[in-house]
Amino acid sequence: MRTLYRNAAIVPSAHPSADADPRPTALVIDHALGRIAWLGDDNGATIHAEEADEVIDLGGRLLTPGFADAHVHLTMTGQGLDGVDLSGTTSIAQALALVEQEARRTRGRPIYAHSWDETQWAEGRPIAPTELDRATYGGVVYMPRVDAHSASVSTAMATIARVRDLDGWDGVVARRDAFAAVTHAFTSSMTPVDRQRHLELALGTAARCGLTLLHETGATHLTSHDDIRDVLAAASAPGVPDVVTYWGELTDDADVAGEIAEFLGILGLAGDLCADGSFGSFTAHVGEPYVGTDQHGYGYLTPSQVRDHVIACTRAGLQAGGHVIGDEGLRTMAAGFRAAAEVLGRDAIRAVRHRWEHVELPDEEVVRTMADLGIWASVQPCFDGLWGGTEGLYAERLGPERALQAVPLRTLVDAGVPLALGSDSPVTRLGPWAAVRAAVWHHNPEQRLTVAEAVHAHTVGGYALAGLEGGVLEQGGPATLVVWDDGQDGHIVTDPVTGLPVFDGPEAPLPVAERTVVGGLTAYLRPRP
Repeated sequence: MRTLYRNAAIVPSAHPSADADPRPTALVIDHALGRIAWLGDDNGATIHAEEADEVIDLGGRLLTPGFADAHVHLTMTGQGLDGVDLSGTTSIAQALALVEQEARRTRGRPIYAHSWDETQWAEGRPIAPTELDRATYGGVVYMPRVDAHSASVSTAMATIARVRDLDGWDGVVARRDAFAAVTHAFTSSMTPVDRQRHLELALGTAARCGLTLLHETGATHLTSHDDIRDVLAAASAPGVPDVVTYWGELTDDADVAGEIAEFLGILGLAGDLCADGSFGSFTAHVGEPYVGTDQHGYGYLTPSQVRDHVIACTRAGLQAGGHVIGDEGLRTMAAGFRAAAEVLGRDAIRAVRHRWEHVELPDEEVVRTMADLGIWASVQPCFDGLWGGTEGLYAERLGPERALQAVPLRTLVDAGVPLALGSDSPVTRLGPWAAVRAAVWHHNPEQRLTVAEAVHAHTVGGYALAGLEGGVLEQGGPATLVVWDDGQDGHIVTDPVTGLPVFDGPEAPLPVAERTVVGGLTAYLRPRP
C-alpha cells in the first residue's frame, strides 16, 4: 500500500544543504517497506496520485521528521500519568487534599504522588510522614520530588523500605541510599499488568507528542532488569515509537559489560548511572556550597571508577556515561574519561559515542574534554525553562550568577560537543516543541540556540546518538514523520526560509501533533471534533 501526502509544508531536515531544491510539498510512503518512496512538489504529486492507494491533502500543514527524546523513564512516565500529579500545587494543604482524594478513590492501595516542589509551596518545606499518614489513614505513599532524587513517604512506606538507619534519611525526606530503598520497595510491588498499563500510557503519550524514538535510561537505583525487558517488549508492538535502552550499572570488566548488554538488549551501560544528584534535592556535586548552607552535594563515583568503567565499555563496544549535573561531578567524569583515553587512545573513545546526561554546570576544561573525546551531551532545555534564571529554583540553590551558567547550550554547540535533546520524563513532560522553545529562550541570552539548531538536536541528534538512521526525510529513508497543526492557544507562525515555527517568546504557542507515523505505520491520529 502507498499513501501520498500532498499540499504540505515539508521540512525535510532542520539543516538542509545549501544546494537543496525548494522545500518539497508532497511525499509518498511505501507502507510495506516503511520507507519514503518519493519526495517532491505538487506537480509530481499529481502523477503519483494515480498510483497511490490513499491521497491525503494536508492543507498546508507542517510536516517534519519524527523527533527523538534522548532521556526518558517510560514506566515512571506512565506511572505518573496514572498517579497523582502534584506539579501544579501551591501549598502543602492542596497537595495533601489530592493525596487524600486518591486514598479515598483507591481504598487502601499504595499511592504514587509525584512532581512536588517545596519551593512552590506557601509553606516552603516538604511534607512530613505524619501528614501523609493522616491524609491516607495510615496508607502506603511514595511521593518522589520533581527531580526524582528524593522523596517524601508515609510511615508505612518508610517501614516497608527499612530506611531508619540508611544514609540520606532525615525522618522527613529520603535521599541517596534511602531514596533508592523506598523507590525499590515501591516499584517491586508493581505487577506485570500494572507495568504494561504504564508503558502503554507512556508510549501512547509520546506518539501523541510527535516523538518517534525514545531513549530509555534505566539504572539500578530506579528500576529493574525486568522493567528494561518489558520496555523493549512493549516497544516491539507495531505502531508505537521506537525505543532504545540504556542501563546504569558500574563495571570494570569488558566481558561482564558485554554479558549485561546481551542479557538486557541495551546499547550501553550509561543512562542514569549517577555521578551525582540534582540541584533541587541538594545532591548534585558542586564546588561552591549551596546558598545558605555548607552542603556541596554528593559525588557517587571516583575518577578511577569512571576510568575503569569507560575502558570496560569501550572494549566491549558499548556506550558508557552517566547522570552528571554539578561542576564537581562533571570534573570527576572528565578526569575519568581522560584517564581512559590515556589507556585506550583518543580515537577508540571517540568511536563509541559515549554520552553524559544533563551536563548542567560544566567548566571550560570539561567542555574541552567532551569535544575532544566526542562525548555526547544529552540535555534537557526545559530544566532551564522551568527552574533557571535569576529568580528560579537554580538561583535559590546556586545564586543568580551560577544559575545563569546552567544548561549552557550555546557553549556546548560552539565547542563542537554533539547534542541530543530530551525531557527526562517524568521530571519534565514529554513534548519536543517545549524543549525547542526553552532552548531558543534560555534565561541566559548568551546560551540560546536557533530554532533550527534545537530541532536538529531533537531529531538528528537523538537518532545519531543511538546509532540509528532518522531525523531527516529523504527518498529511500525511513517513513517516520509528524504532521503538525496549530496549537490550541494560538496560530503557529513559520519562518519563510527554514519553514520551522517561530517562537516569539518563552510562552509562544506550540504546534500540536495531528498525525505521527513510525516506519510507515500510524502511531497516532488526532481525533477530529
